[in-house]
Amino acid sequence: MRQVVLWSQIRGFFKLLVCCSAIVYQTCSFALPSFANQTGQNCMACHAGGQYPELTPYGRLFKLTGYTLGEKTLSVSVMGVAGASKVKNIDAVNNASALNTPLKNGTLDFETGSVFLAGKISDNVGAFTQLTYDKFGATDANGNYTVGTTGADSMDIRYADQIVTPSRNLIYGVSLNNKPSVSDPWNTSAAWMQYVPQTAGKGANTYTDATTAYPSNGLTGLAAGLTAYAFWDKTYYAELGFYKTANNLFSILNTGNDPNYLTSTNPYWRLAYNKEWGADNLMVGISGTNMHYLDPNATGVVSDPNNYLSAQLKGVDAQYQYLLDPHTVTFQGAFQKQTTNYALNNTTNTSPSVVDVLRLKGSYIYQAKYGASAAYFNYSDGSLQGGTYEVFYMPLQNLRVGLQYTAYSKLTAITSGSLALASDANTLRLYVWVAY
Repeated sequence: MRQVVLWSQIRGFFKLLVCCSAIVYQTCSFALPSFANQTGQNCMACHAGGQYPELTPYGRLFKLTGYTLGEKTLSVSVMGVAGASKVKNIDAVNNASALNTPLKNGTLDFETGSVFLAGKISDNVGAFTQLTYDKFGATDANGNYTVGTTGADSMDIRYADQIVTPSRNLIYGVSLNNKPSVSDPWNTSAAWMQYVPQTAGKGANTYTDATTAYPSNGLTGLAAGLTAYAFWDKTYYAELGFYKTANNLFSILNTGNDPNYLTSTNPYWRLAYNKEWGADNLMVGISGTNMHYLDPNATGVVSDPNNYLSAQLKGVDAQYQYLLDPHTVTFQGAFQKQTTNYALNNTTNTSPSVVDVLRLKGSYIYQAKYGASAAYFNYSDGSLQGGTYEVFYMPLQNLRVGLQYTAYSKLTAITSGSLALASDANTLRLYVWVAY
């Protein structure tokens, strides 16, 4: 019976894939996503091997110049992800961690969809704004993740300009955004070092790459930040900004998400060295945040000064790309130290928590169609360690189909105090990702 159901789900998945391919095939000849439409370039110009969201040097230049390259103005794009995730030993994992129900283990679902309003507003002002629908975003009265939610996602509105001389080039600007590192042009940043967007409310997605060890920034939701940046001779990059609660005038940056009450100043900083030669480019950087926000483990009113905790993040990261058709090679790495100082009235956590996070990823794409990648993640406290392996196929610029396998060697969330093994949570995920 299980085999019949699984085969039916697989056939349903490929029917969905065929429909998506037909839609994209009929429309991509005269319409592409917002930025491609604006610049007249194909997806490969901005994205490494066409693998969004990873940026090429041209894509980074487009972002740093405020999304203003090209002639056209703001336009709308849409994106959707459907997927099926299957946990290896679901009974052991569910007994150990009480996964979200209904679990939907191995069931194909449409999961998330986004609408983008993005592009050039004026010669110096541009925007990347994203509104996302999550089919499993909230719980019903019984605690099941069956309620869809819609809210702000990544938001980045910029003013940018350049100073160009025969021997020097300086790009500078300011960004109004809703999360530290959303403004960053490299994919080693916490906001962008990921595989595929997915809903977290679907129980079988609990142990996939999108939920594993990405460096955090201390925030539990979205905020409002203003950062200033400069890029000198395509070599030296610097950015500094501050974040506050995304409410009142800035509430649109946090629609439908946690209010994330912040106190004091909440700085974010970034320094990077960039080198480009021939088909190669290399970046080495450092970054950090220092956030002070309402302790989710404590009770009391927001005005209580003892009800706030602070989270500091300091790290180093690096990225290498080789981009020469038909080959695309990318290596990424990030190492970050997270220190959390809990609120004075928090009786559960009375001493600071310190953990190091290591994240590595390598990928190869051939002819901007066939790709494979491998990632490794590790928490120094021993709570999480493993890797994700993926193969994917992009028959069209706007369509990506992938198969991922996330394997765990350490996972205290299910092994602490139970008979479950870390490998019981190993998860196979099939997805289709469409953008138009």
